[in-house]
Amino acid sequence: MTEFWNTYREAIIWAVSVIGIVLILLALTKFLHNWLAKKAKEKYPNEEPSTINLVKRVLNTLWIILGIAALSFIFISKDQYDVATRNFEIILYLGFVLIFTIVGASTVETLFSRAIRKTTASGGDPTSYKFLRYLSVFAVYFFGIILAALAFPALRGIAQTAIGGAGILAIVIGVASQEALANLVGGVFIISFKPFRVGDVIKITDTLVGTVTDITLRHTVLKNYQNKMIVIPNAIINKEKVTNYDLEEKKICQWIEIGISYDSDIDLAKKIMKEECEAHPNIFDKRTNQDIRNGEPLVIVRVTNLGDSSVTIRAWAWAWDYASAFVMKCELYESIKKRFDAEGVEIPFPHRTLVFKKNQLNQITTHVDNNQQ
Repeated sequence: MTEFWNTYREAIIWAVSVIGIVLILLALTKFLHNWLAKKAKEKYPNEEPSTINLVKRVLNTLWIILGIAALSFIFISKDQYDVATRNFEIILYLGFVLIFTIVGASTVETLFSRAIRKTTASGGDPTSYKFLRYLSVFAVYFFGIILAALAFPALRGIAQTAIGGAGILAIVIGVASQEALANLVGGVFIISFKPFRVGDVIKITDTLVGTVTDITLRHTVLKNYQNKMIVIPNAIINKEKVTNYDLEEKKICQWIEIGISYDSDIDLAKKIMKEECEAHPNIFDKRTNQDIRNGEPLVIVRVTNLGDSSVTIRAWAWAWDYASAFVMKCELYESIKKRFDAEGVEIPFPHRTLVFKKNQLNQITTHVDNNQQ
């Protein structure tokens, strides 16, 4: 036993020391985690300390990996100590870069999330905060990757160039595709010029209508009226004509347009459309007192076109917002159609006239007679 101790004394002491240090670090990490989690719960009881929990797991993993790396010195020869020491330093460096990156990104995320909640609660516009949150988190992770690259000699030149400042844009342009850059620039334009904001109802095409729920570096998210999320790249939005139903005023003029036959009574049709529009609960009276005194009608109804087979009549009905206008349009089409049917106003529909030559007509007649027999 004495001979074994004398032979492996340094290795045993080193192993016991490493294991002891790792256990102490794990205990300190647990104590610090519990203390920070308690403080966070006291200050922000409605928030889960996810960042603190994540840092704890990363630290515990780092201590164990470093402990294993330190124990590996027992099993290697002394001429390999320099390489092992260098690997140990790289692991330690990458571990702390990872921790600082996580803490930085989580801190930025938390601060912006609180600002967004506060702005939303006060009735403000959180669009800029949401976009800046994505931009800031991206910047933190980007610099974390650059700092991690400094640990590797092959990547050190690129990282130092990027940290120098001028190389950051060159690296992004070189790495990112043209489409990704177009989306990023498009997102910056949306935030800068504000054609729409989070919470606005916008229309890009007839099938892309919904409420803006988020604007990121790459895309804009719409929630349509089927409660489905539509992800649209910012580059596409910047190329399209966007209709914003909530920009400045929400009031909207909804066209109720119906074609009637030439044999129908135009005055009766106009009267029915006017009465149905004015009776609808979603109608909005935009007239001023002077307009009312001058006899301006609540709903204007006019003939707008004389088509090939119909007379087009249009009613201009105002609603408070896009959602109310859409419901009003659907219900008015139904109620006007029922009134037209009840009072004899015809809505034309396509007719098809078939012309047969004399010999073809005889063949058809003979075929029908044979079938009847």
